[in-house]
Amino acid sequence: MLKQILFGAFALALTPISAFAQCGNASYYGPGLHGGVTASGERFNSSGMTAAHPWYPLGTWVRVTNQVNGRSVQVRINDRGPYAGGRVIDMAEGAASRIGLVSVGIAPVCIARL
Repeated sequence: MLKQILFGAFALALTPISAFAQCGNASYYGPGLHGGVTASGERFNSSGMTAAHPWYPLGTWVRVTNQVNGRSVQVRINDRGPYAGGRVIDMAEGAASRIGLVSVGIAPVCIARL
């Protein structure tokens, strides 16, 4: 659904965030941070199905698809990051293992909001 906001003689078209897929490199963060507090205030569980993303609202569910092997997983955004350059998402080790990310460390993925 496309919405328009009128500002005098100008119109700004807004596309819902759910219409976008974001692609780039993913990494994972594991046991070293297990038990720490995330941006959402919950404790980080390295075996969980969670991830860090810079701008999706906390609590948002997304599908992350590994572009090399086609495997995908649904994760909940509960933290902010990644802070390493050139990455679009950091996943908990549990979620990363489902898409074959743990064995390679970094992989190209696409993210879609659910």
